[in-house]
Amino acid sequence: MNSTMTDSATRQNRQVLLRRRPEGLVSHDDTEMVTTPAPMPAEGEALLRTTYVGIDAAARTWLDGEPGYLPALELGDVVRVAGIGEVVETRCDAYKVGDVVTTLTGLQDYAIIRDDLFSTPVVGYTDPLAVMSIYGPTGATAYFGMKGVGKPQAGETVVVSAAAGATGSVAGQIAKIAGARVVGIAGGPDKCRAVVEDFGFDACIDYKAGNLVAALKEQCPDGIDVYFDNVGGDILNAALGNLAHKARVVMCGIISSYLTGDHPGPSNYVNLLSKTATMQGFNALEEWAHFDEAFDALRGWEQQGLLVHRETVYDGIESSVDALNGLFTGANIGKMLVKINDPSRG
Repeated sequence: MNSTMTDSATRQNRQVLLRRRPEGLVSHDDTEMVTTPAPMPAEGEALLRTTYVGIDAAARTWLDGEPGYLPALELGDVVRVAGIGEVVETRCDAYKVGDVVTTLTGLQDYAIIRDDLFSTPVVGYTDPLAVMSIYGPTGATAYFGMKGVGKPQAGETVVVSAAAGATGSVAGQIAKIAGARVVGIAGGPDKCRAVVEDFGFDACIDYKAGNLVAALKEQCPDGIDVYFDNVGGDILNAALGNLAHKARVVMCGIISSYLTGDHPGPSNYVNLLSKTATMQGFNALEEWAHFDEAFDALRGWEQQGLLVHRETVYDGIESSVDALNGLFTGANIGKMLVKINDPSRG
């Protein structure tokens, strides 16, 4: 065991637990923060001290108790989120003390990790913010969704909703690298400015400013070749109404309806037939065997200055509920993060 028993006995673990199913935005009464002794790793396990956690739309859906690609979260469980941290104790050959690892940490100071598909050692990356924005689940989702499903080509028109968000901003930049003309959709002038000036999109439509259907026709007069959808609802319907021949629609998320659970079907789906277009969902976890390929490509683009990232960081585990709600009220540009602890290597 690569740590002292004294350390193990004195580590305290703050945890945010789910106490009741939220309706709409998450109330502070829906969760409870408790402090318990840090868990002891068994043989084949290691103990990770969390530094940052990412707040993604999926974290809200897990609170509803519905099964998905991961088991349902039960009342009393630690709220599930992905994070990054440092190994402080190990009984697993895959990790040594001081290793940086991304995993499903949950909202807590310490998490048990194993050598499995949920835990990925971080090698060669020194900035934890970049890891969370690009080289973790967010980057993988953008890469496999855009490259594997959208397949943008030079000269095509690509539209990305929630373009100022973590996944949308990276997905749009990947399409730009492929040579496409990229139009973002975001809410408000500040976000639209960031989409164009920071993330390098060719244009951005403020869906709050007026007629989205007319704006899409103006920005995409020959139709949309690839639509990367993070939103669903009316925005998806508007995009489906302006598809080009052989368009590809990438279903990445439906943040417009995560709070209500109501997922109305788009009336413009008939254009998939008339335009011989496709609409496909995907799960980045199914591409686990190709994660190294994705991260190598993302790292190369960042080093060339072709890929940038921004973060909105809330400070302290006690701010995690506010950060989660902020994702749905438009408080973030780029990746939404909560800083749990300072990186310390111990």
